[in-house]
Amino acid sequence: MSLADLLQLFIVIPIIGFVLSIFIPEKRETALSNLAFITTISHLIFFLVFVVLWNQNGSTPLNIKEISIFKTPHYDFFIDFYFDGVSAVFLFVGSFLTSLITVYSRYYLHREDGYKRFFNTILFFFIGYNIITISGNLETMFIGWEVLGISSFLLIAFYRDRYLPVKNALKVFSIYRIGDIGFILAMWASHHLWHENITFMELNNDMIVNEHLASHSYIGFFIAFTLLIAAAAKSAQFPFTSWLPRAMEGPTPSSAIFYGSVSVHLGAFLLMRTFPFWEHQITARVMIGLVGVTTSIISFLIARVQSSIKAQVAYTSAGQIGLIFIELAFGLNTLALYHFAGNAFFRTYQLLVSPSVVSYKIKEQFFNYVPRVETFEDTWPKKLEYTFYLLSLKEWNLDKFMDWLIWKPLKNTGKKLDFINIYSMYTVMLPLFIVGLVFIFILGKNEHTNQFFPVIFSIIGAMMVFKSFSERNSPLLAWVMIIGSHFWIILAISFNDKISINEVYFYLTGIVIAGLFGFFIIKSMKSLEPELNLNQFWGHSFKYPKMATAFLICCLGLMGFPISTTFIGIDLVFSHIESSQLFLAFATSLIFVVGGIAIIRIYARMFLGPHTDKNHSTPIKAS
Repeated sequence: MSLADLLQLFIVIPIIGFVLSIFIPEKRETALSNLAFITTISHLIFFLVFVVLWNQNGSTPLNIKEISIFKTPHYDFFIDFYFDGVSAVFLFVGSFLTSLITVYSRYYLHREDGYKRFFNTILFFFIGYNIITISGNLETMFIGWEVLGISSFLLIAFYRDRYLPVKNALKVFSIYRIGDIGFILAMWASHHLWHENITFMELNNDMIVNEHLASHSYIGFFIAFTLLIAAAAKSAQFPFTSWLPRAMEGPTPSSAIFYGSVSVHLGAFLLMRTFPFWEHQITARVMIGLVGVTTSIISFLIARVQSSIKAQVAYTSAGQIGLIFIELAFGLNTLALYHFAGNAFFRTYQLLVSPSVVSYKIKEQFFNYVPRVETFEDTWPKKLEYTFYLLSLKEWNLDKFMDWLIWKPLKNTGKKLDFINIYSMYTVMLPLFIVGLVFIFILGKNEHTNQFFPVIFSIIGAMMVFKSFSERNSPLLAWVMIIGSHFWIILAISFNDKISINEVYFYLTGIVIAGLFGFFIIKSMKSLEPELNLNQFWGHSFKYPKMATAFLICCLGLMGFPISTTFIGIDLVFSHIESSQLFLAFATSLIFVVGGIAIIRIYARMFLGPHTDKNHSTPIKAS
């Protein structure tokens, strides 16, 4: 067996551990923690053996095309694995720190409700992390990218009977989905630039990259810009920095592994992996450097005024990643790798000892009081000092800026679409849909219809998603709107010549199956809880845990998570959008992203948060 064949074991080992952990009962804490530790330490030992063999074979990058999942005459979605020095560093740090966290969590979460759920999610995260670090193309990386997004949501909302963890989990997941817009559009533009699913191994060929960029410089800049959006959202860089301290609502071990050390650096990993593509684009390097500089300065100032240790560590970590972005902009990739490893180990240590530090500091305040020492800020003019202090205390209004830029426009747009309901779907939208089908199958497509109808139908799909996002009364209506938006996507794309009926079936299979099961679960919940709406968090996972789990799986299937054909269908749909159809590409990606946020919001409102039944104790709102 060659080294390339062994590469897939980096994925197989955590998958086996995750599957086995599902069947271990909740009460068997020792078995759960031992399995998690054995899985991660076995992964670490295998990595060390693999690296030794890899070095003996000359340390040349390894690439293996594992399997073609879906192939047509013009499209090939294949899993590709790639291993080089960057993968080695990220794999080592991830394996070592995750094994450390499993040991720490064994005692930290002892007798905690959700003990099994925590270790299940950690192992699930470990699968996604390994997929990302050895991915050989953007499509494979996006699988791990999505796994990390949902496991992040589940870990932040670990204390699901509390208000703030659930609310902040939704906020963080929403920012992740915004980053997904960048990732999806980067994959779409790459298809048109290369006319194939380009691998990272091929990106290292300067002749191929320069030849394509010379004649398509605008597409090259667009890809670099969208990659930066994806990286900045994942690594909490400006203007997305404020989500990082909100993510600390989860247990300390998950905060350490996710937001202090490993997961938060994956935006930088994305830039490292695509470095050969944008290294000759001066504008892209300047943008990356400016994002890093801005984040470092703002994070440093905010961290100075935080009263919470977790918030201090969060902003400090974001500032250090900003420095890593600057190093990458200057082409100092090796320095960035060392910086990543040092920052990851140090932030993990800080977060794991933070409970002890808090206890120690409280005691010191009483018995060894030390007056405040003057700092360099005291040398500034007082007006300037107070201005920066208040700005930092308000976290530079980053939350308000995101709210003004994204969330308020989405909510206001959705509120203006109250005319969209079940009645209007039957009387207006269904006839329009039939008109579109008539032009495709009977009257035939022409130049005018191909320009007009895709825009109109994608706008209708976007309107349905916006309505679902702002819907407060009926979870059933919000769910149906999301299902309907996918049919409008397919109708809009169908006016392009290449798409086949088999590809349409492949895409819609996952939507229909997940949509129908989710529909019946919501109907069942409405019969059990007649007052159910989306105005508050109902916390029904307390009474209906199996139904909550089943509905979460339906949500993942509907939003295109890598458990259904829809995930591949998303990339397949974008492969049929022409490079001149920028509006259609943006509208389609907006439907996927906002729809995903709306779906998780439905799940969170129905099943997470303090339970409305007051017969048992519930945490206060701001616990």
